Amino acid sequence: MSFWKRLRFRENKKARDSSDSVPSPDRSEHRGITAMGNNETLDGEKPASAKGGIKLDLLVHDLKVPLAVIEAGVSSLLKRPEKYGAITESQERVLQRVLRNAKITQSLVNDVLELGRSREGIVNLNWFTLCDLVEEALVEIFDLTDSSVSERIRGCKDAAMIHEAVIGAGLSISIAKELWSKKVCLDEVKVIQILRNLLSNAFKYRKKKVELSITEDKGCLVMRVADDGEGIPSAYHSKVLECYYQKDPSGICSVRGHGIGLAGVVALLEDMGGRLSLDSEEGKGAAFSVELPLNAST
Repeated sequence: MSFWKRLRFRENKKARDSSDSVPSPDRSEHRGITAMGNNETLDGEKPASAKGGIKLDLLVHDLKVPLAVIEAGVSSLLKRPEKYGAITESQERVLQRVLRNAKITQSLVNDVLELGRSREGIVNLNWFTLCDLVEEALVEIFDLTDSSVSERIRGCKDAAMIHEAVIGAGLSISIAKELWSKKVCLDEVKVIQILRNLLSNAFKYRKKKVELSITEDKGCLVMRVADDGEGIPSAYHSKVLECYYQKDPSGICSVRGHGIGLAGVVALLEDMGGRLSLDSEEGKGAAFSVELPLNAST
C-alpha cells in the first residue's frame, strides 16, 4: 500500500472511530491535509475531496508571492538604512523575527508543493553535485536559526571548510573527499528537502550535537543524520513516521504537530525508490539513514 493510501486509510479510520464524539476544533485541518493525499480511495473511486486537493495546491502556490514580498521588504529595512532610515535595536529584533518566520513559512509552502508533486508521481531528475546539495540544505537550516553560520557556509569551497563553519553550531560533517564533487542524477529539490527535514528533526531533539555523514554503498547514496538526544523507544519507531505524530522529549506523552515531518520524508523517498531506516534506543540518541539508488552518476 502506497504512502498516500496508508495516510487516507488512517484518516478514514480515525473519522469512523470518532463519529459518535463531538468534532474536535482541528478536524477541518485534518480534512485539508487528507485532500492532499492520494486521489483514489482504497476501492479505486475518485473522492469528492480530490478536487479540494487541487484547490489547496493552488492556494498554497499563491502564498509564495506575498511571502516573497514580505521577505524582500523586511530584508530591505534591515540592510538599507540609507534608503529607509535607521532602526532601533528593538525594531531590529522584531524585524529579524518576522524575517525568520517568513522563511519558515516559505519552507513549509515548498514542502507542501513538493508533496503535491509526489502525490501525482512527478519526479524531476537533474544532475547536481553533492557539495551543492549539502550547502543548500545547510544554508536553509541556519538561515532560520543563525544567519551568521549560513553566511560562513556560503563562502566555503570544500567539505573541510563547511565542517569548520558548522562545528561551533554543534554539527559535524563526514563525507569522503571523492564524493564531495561527485555528480548524481536525482530529483534535487526532493533530496534537499529530505536532508533538511532530517537535520531539522535532529536539531530539535539533540542535547548538544548532530552528525551528518554521506557515503556510497552498493550503488546507493546513503545519508545518515544522528543526534545525541533522548532517543526513541522501539515502541515508537513506527509511530514517528506517521503524519502529525511527534514524540514528546519528556517521553511522557505524544505531541500532535502540524507538519508532516518524517512521514513526508518517506513519501518523497517512495518516488525515487529510496528508503528510510531508524536506529535508536531510549537514552542513546537517534540515527535516521536514507538510501537512494544511483541509477546514473559520474
